[in-house]
Parts: sequence; structure tokens; C-alpha cells
Amino acid sequence: MTTFLGNPVTLIGKQLKIGETAPDFSLRASDLSIKSLSDFAGKKKVISVVPSIDTGICSTQTRTFNKELSAMSDTVVITISADLPFAQARWCGVEGLEQAVMLSDYYDNEFGKTYGLLMAEWHLLARAVLVLDEDNKLVYAEYLENVNSEPNYQAAIEAVKAL
Repeated sequence: MTTFLGNPVTLIGKQLKIGETAPDFSLRASDLSIKSLSDFAGKKKVISVVPSIDTGICSTQTRTFNKELSAMSDTVVITISADLPFAQARWCGVEGLEQAVMLSDYYDNEFGKTYGLLMAEWHLLARAVLVLDEDNKLVYAEYLENVNSEPNYQAAIEAVKAL
């Protein structure tokens, strides 16, 4: 059972399993352009999913993965939330992470539905960390049961380094 703010939530969609190929998506970037998974072809991908970039744990999660992994060759950290692209851009500017890849699922929540992460009661995304190889095969997944807790940063970082 997944909880948010201490209450059970209903997740829409089916979560990915290790070994599955991640489905493509179309999400808004901070500059309002459309980005898809295929835009990052040939790279190892850390998909860091957060409910809202304007909260403490979400900020920490985004900063941590960008700090630890952004310098790795052929690796991209993609942070996805239902925040508006403008809020994501503002956060990046305040944090000094202008190069961070922030994508928004605000428009139709299609990413959340496809990846089994849309909290029906809130129309926010549940917290998760997904590591994909260069061919978009899922090699590591952490779907947090308590959305208000931090992920296992070290396990995800090790999964990327093992690729």
C-alpha cells in the first residue's frame, strides 16, 4: 500500500518490472519544448520521480542525483513531476542547477498513468527512482511505499555505476 501524508493513495496504471523496456513519453521541459525518452537515446538514464519540486525531500532527491551522477559520461538524470514547467525552471535557477533535466507531467498526467505513479487523489506523481540502461531496459526500480520518505540514493547510484 502506498501512502502520502500518512493516508493511503490509489496509484493509477501499472508499475514497471525489472527487465521491462520503459515506454516512451512526451513531457514538457522547462522551456516548454516537448521531450521524450527517445531524446536521450544511447544514454544511461536515472528517472527521478517526485511529487513536487517545491518540497524538501523532492529538492534533496533532485540535488543529490544531479550532484552524484551528472558528471558521469553517457548518463542523464531526468527529474519528472507534475509541477508546471515554470516552477521547475524557477527551482533550477534558485538551486543553480540550470543544466538539470526537468520534465513536467502536468498536462495530461500520461507519464504517471503509463508508469503506474499517478496518485488519483492528488493528481501528483508518487516518488520513485528508475534506472534504465542505454536501450531503456529497467535495471533498477524503487517505488516508495511512503511517498513522504527519501529513496535509497546509494542503491540507485550503484545501479548506474554497474551499467
